[in-house]
Amino acid sequence: MGSQEISSQEWAPTPKLPDSVMEMFDMTGKVAIITGGSGGIGYEAARALAEAGTNIALWYSRATNTDTLAAAIEADFGVKAKAYRCAVENFEEVRDQTAAVVKDFGRLDVMIANAGISRPAGGIDDPIENWEQVIGVNLDGAYYCAKVAGEIFRNQGSGNLIFTASISGHIANVPQRQTCYNASKAGVIHLAKSLAVEWAGFARVNAISPGYIKTPISAGCSKEMKDEWFSLTPMRREADAKELKGIFLYLASDASTFTTGADIIVDGGYCCR
Repeated sequence: MGSQEISSQEWAPTPKLPDSVMEMFDMTGKVAIITGGSGGIGYEAARALAEAGTNIALWYSRATNTDTLAAAIEADFGVKAKAYRCAVENFEEVRDQTAAVVKDFGRLDVMIANAGISRPAGGIDDPIENWEQVIGVNLDGAYYCAKVAGEIFRNQGSGNLIFTASISGHIANVPQRQTCYNASKAGVIHLAKSLAVEWAGFARVNAISPGYIKTPISAGCSKEMKDEWFSLTPMRREADAKELKGIFLYLASDASTFTTGADIIVDGGYCCR
């Protein structure tokens, strides 16, 4: 246990909110970074925030379509959007690209640490390189984004950090063996809770734990594997990534000003059974 304490003088004041709940969701003029923003969950989260008025920085690692996606966001919602290449497992890249976003947009209000990968990495049978890659992107990368954004939030006295975790941080998935991925997402969930306490005076920190979502990561999975997933999911299906848009906007906006340290599970009931 560490010896640092959090002074009661650091706690944030009660915000002044409008009576209209729709106004609470308004994010006009805000700026958000979404890592892993080139498709799937990240892109839908970006579109949700953009529709509410947020200017968007889409981060990608290897995708070739992100400039086109940013242009589509600008055309559809009339906000500013720009693509940035960043390998989140590299701290220097995260630091430098965050600085580039602040220079281009003038501020940073929301960091959505969404980038994630999956590799065959069970407990003992898979290459150590797979473990290192998954932990590097999913956990180290999440922390690097938090560290850099957190310094900005502390300096400006406000900010909002959202992690994309997973039900895999709560369960041991079957039939696939993915101990590494599960461990990385469990780490992200507790990282969110811990930072929420540390940052309570100047920023909110939350996690979203999706269940099985129709994304490029799951596209290569066999029908037999998916059938077993669905047999364990009360709603008996995987989700469209659009079904997560509402929860990202809720957590990013003033509709959730008393929500911090939460891990919100969106999984069709999987973890209920």
